[in-house]
Amino acid sequence: MSAPIIAIDAMGGDFGPRNIVQASIACLVATPSLHLTLVGQAPLLEELIARHPGVDRARLRVVHASEEVTMQDRPSQALRGKPDSSMRVALGLLADGKAQACVSAGNTGALMALSRFVLKTLPGIDRPAMVAAIPTQRGYCQLLDLGANVDCSAENLYQFAVMGSVAAEALGVVRPKVALLNVGTEDIKGNQQVKQAAALLQSAPGLNYTGFIEGDGLYRGEADVVVCDGFVGNILLKSSEGLATMIGARIESLFRRNLASKAIGVLALPLLRRLRADLAPARHNGASFLGLQGIVVKSHGSAGVQGFQSAIQRALIEIQENLPQRVSGRLEDLL
Repeated sequence: MSAPIIAIDAMGGDFGPRNIVQASIACLVATPSLHLTLVGQAPLLEELIARHPGVDRARLRVVHASEEVTMQDRPSQALRGKPDSSMRVALGLLADGKAQACVSAGNTGALMALSRFVLKTLPGIDRPAMVAAIPTQRGYCQLLDLGANVDCSAENLYQFAVMGSVAAEALGVVRPKVALLNVGTEDIKGNQQVKQAAALLQSAPGLNYTGFIEGDGLYRGEADVVVCDGFVGNILLKSSEGLATMIGARIESLFRRNLASKAIGVLALPLLRRLRADLAPARHNGASFLGLQGIVVKSHGSAGVQGFQSAIQRALIEIQENLPQRVSGRLEDLL
């Protein structure tokens, strides 16, 4: 396999290019075969790179883009009004074969619209879906959709399940258990879309569909892939991240309450640090746009250096696993 090349929208996100440049350089150090192309305002990016002496510039390229997609821009504005935005130029590098993946922390709606326009969807896929790893008692669960599709038909949910199963297999899960998120596990529960999707999945050859799952079952690790519409998925994702942060803060507060608590806290500190690291949103940052003819990973806009590194690493794994081609091949069997 040739050296992987990832195009980075260096102007997206809440913290701008400073964190993105730092995360990119850290990834180059960690992965000697990796090549990155930073897209954005070239003079600014070169200035930031110059603060890191010893960078292997043979593996770090800068491509200038004169425009930037802001968080306030509507997808239509990004699509029609900013042809030279860093986001669009980065996606263009992917479409032209000059990169094998694109990572952006920018406007989610704009990134989805531009990705669909520039890259197109795989045959048989109506809408791409966003998928990310959610920590559970048994490891991780791939949850999709996370917000790209607020309203979904039964056929959309079926397609998401197929794509999610392939993504889980690419990440090393053997015969992934696939479930539909619902308000109950009984067959009579749920809205019409979920019930119809269940009927489609029950007859899908080779798909390990296990039925309905509730939110608590997701966190117990009862499924490897959990499917829902983007409205529910986005709320679940943001709630999970907020809960993990709140639990960490509450535990820390308890151990600071008095001298006895502080003494216990010192003894428990290694375990607490491990727990915080396991649950940290930054460790699981990076949502893939499944169903496109190319690899696109969306980082949280608020991601720091570690979080953006995680998004780049997710893109790298998908390159190594040739994920779009694997999804496409599976779709031919099931759609």
